[in-house]
Amino acid sequence: MQVATYYFNQGGGYMYPILIILIIGLFFVAERLYFLFKGLGYGFTFSEEVADTVTSSGFKTAVDKSLEGVGPIANLCHETVTKAEFGVAEAEKSMENTAAIEMAAMEKNMTWISLCIATAPMIGFLGTVVGMIQAFDDIKAANDISPAVVAGGISVALLTTAFGLIAAVILQLFQNLCLYIIDLQIVNMQKGAVVVMDSIKSHFRKNN
Repeated sequence: MQVATYYFNQGGGYMYPILIILIIGLFFVAERLYFLFKGLGYGFTFSEEVADTVTSSGFKTAVDKSLEGVGPIANLCHETVTKAEFGVAEAEKSMENTAAIEMAAMEKNMTWISLCIATAPMIGFLGTVVGMIQAFDDIKAANDISPAVVAGGISVALLTTAFGLIAAVILQLFQNLCLYIIDLQIVNMQKGAVVVMDSIKSHFRKNN
């Protein structure tokens, strides 16, 4: 920890903006992971349970069952079976609208994480440029090109670049985890939508 603090302080003023960007990025990552993990417990299996309830007990009981879950798949099931009593067409329309809303909700704030990933290395590279300028100014002032003269500026340049890249790598790993969960949920939503709609159509065929 002391070593990290030492190198952070040695990096100069550009280390602080990178740290702020990393903190902001991690805040958005934490918000997304909390939102996404909430819905993981109610996946395709839950949609099958709702579909079975439609088949065995009807729409009203299925609506109550859908309220037991949270997350995109549970919301999709709820909105679909709520409109099912008005017909298959209404249920399909509600399902499509809800699916679009839920996909947008899952992808919310992902652009901010991408912005942090792109910005952290750029500020690091800016620190690199400033550090090299400082090194050449030191050479000019001392009229000497010895390593001791340029070491300070080069150190700033390398440390800011390294910290910017480290911040970007950390955020990139978390972003990929979020995207994996989103893709998984979208696939489960599509599979769940088919199962629930099939149960609604079967219900109408049996009662007509």
